[in-house]
Amino acid sequence: MTAYLKRDWMIVLAMATCTTFATAAEVTAKVHVSADAGNQASVANVVVWLTPVDSPAPRPVPRTNLRLIQKNKEFSPHLLVVPTGSSVDFPNLDPFFHNVFSLFNGKRFDLGLYEAGTHRSVTFDRECVSYIFCNIHPEMGAVVVALSSPWFAISDANGLITIRDVPPARYRVQTWSEQLALSPSIRTNEIIDVPFEGYALGNLEFSPTNAVTSHHKNKFGKDYPPDPRSSY
Repeated sequence: MTAYLKRDWMIVLAMATCTTFATAAEVTAKVHVSADAGNQASVANVVVWLTPVDSPAPRPVPRTNLRLIQKNKEFSPHLLVVPTGSSVDFPNLDPFFHNVFSLFNGKRFDLGLYEAGTHRSVTFDRECVSYIFCNIHPEMGAVVVALSSPWFAISDANGLITIRDVPPARYRVQTWSEQLALSPSIRTNEIIDVPFEGYALGNLEFSPTNAVTSHHKNKFGKDYPPDPRSSY
């Protein structure tokens, strides 16, 4: 009798597992840049995420093992997408000082001067886009996108986007790109009904725009020296 009960429970668990995977859909899209943009506009690093319309999104699970490295006067990676509540570490791997800051509409912080081999961290506690800079080296720039939704994806080098494990429901589609803006013909915050079999958004039409990280002020709101000769 016990053996039969055990077998029946195994069958029920297997069916439940199959049902769970069957109800997880994929939402796909492709970034397309207008023809008049030439070949300079990249279709990579466009962030697309889904926010439930009829119910709150599940609470984000913060991560603590995230790093934005400073090395060779560059941030790596340039783009980091994190769940809200996550802590990002900023290690200085250069042999000189850095001063990481962000003073735009995202997470505002100023980590001050810190030397080679040290690190400081920031918690991104709300959904926002934060532009990250160094107050000493104007060529350094990065972006941290903090999202409260677990359903997001970043376009690859071919502009392909695949958001996996999306439960069937109604969602608001939101996008962000550093160098591209949605075409006026595309509705922002479009609402879609994702069925069990998934949803294809098709082409997302974009046009080039000026990147914030390519022209910015220092943390005092002033221009950087035209040719800094700092020893660090």
